[in-house]
Amino acid sequence: MNKVPFKGIIAYPVTPFDYHERVDIPLFKTQVERLVTCGSHGIAPLGSTGVLPYLNDEEKESITEATIQQVAGRVPTLVGVSNLTTDKTIYHAQFAEKAGATGVMIIPMSYWKLTDDEIVAHYDAVASKISIPIMAYNNPATSGVDMSTGLLKKLLKIPNVTMIKESSGDIQRMHILKNELGDDVAFFNGSNPLALGAFAAGAQGWCTAAPNLIPELNMSLYEAVLENDFQKAQEIFYKQVDLLRFIVDKGLPRSIKSGLNLLGFEGGELRRPLMPLAESEIATLNSILTGLHAGVEA
Repeated sequence: MNKVPFKGIIAYPVTPFDYHERVDIPLFKTQVERLVTCGSHGIAPLGSTGVLPYLNDEEKESITEATIQQVAGRVPTLVGVSNLTTDKTIYHAQFAEKAGATGVMIIPMSYWKLTDDEIVAHYDAVASKISIPIMAYNNPATSGVDMSTGLLKKLLKIPNVTMIKESSGDIQRMHILKNELGDDVAFFNGSNPLALGAFAAGAQGWCTAAPNLIPELNMSLYEAVLENDFQKAQEIFYKQVDLLRFIVDKGLPRSIKSGLNLLGFEGGELRRPLMPLAESEIATLNSILTGLHAGVEA
């Protein structure tokens, strides 16, 4: 098992629906193909952008299979398998492994506030049933659970849990993890507006939906980081930071779907209760994208 098979820009595809709110697999495959060919270093379906909680088991399985079929081994795949219960999380993790996923990502979803011991037991139970790597995902804004650096360090003691995606928006956590664990921890940034700071703190990669809209800028930022050219990285980051803030503030599924449509790609429909961006928001997004793509072409 490659303990940390991911690096660089890990792209999150949206889950597109048709007008009857059915998952549109052919459109999904088209969107995944574009993410691969634009240079993404990994594909991660069924995250927040992919509206994981709004899908039933059959839909999650079809998205998992479609991703792995379309990617066809060209880049690693990181499948979201989170669920409220441990049994369901194990089920989807085993399905992803059998389908050929490179790794799985798990966020501790909960209605009741989970204790640290419950969270550790949850990850341990899933890890014991699969052999591929697990990325522990901390995103209190969506899960309602905020995993401390102390808890994350406990999770890393579980053999299969080899990576952390940190999306709390607290850059200090990344510095603490790197300072206390050094090269023993592979952490990935999931907070779009912190992309530059996260790389400076030692992030191994950036998990983001932004490549759906600005792949050239995302890849260029990572390349500048690899070249240790901080000034260049800073310039590239500042070009895209307004868009990164916008898609987070307005919601990733809404923003990415609208952005794809504005760029001439089919974004698909949303599933209720999610609703499209307002006309004024679409106009703002269009203005940001027009400026960015004019700059890239220049």
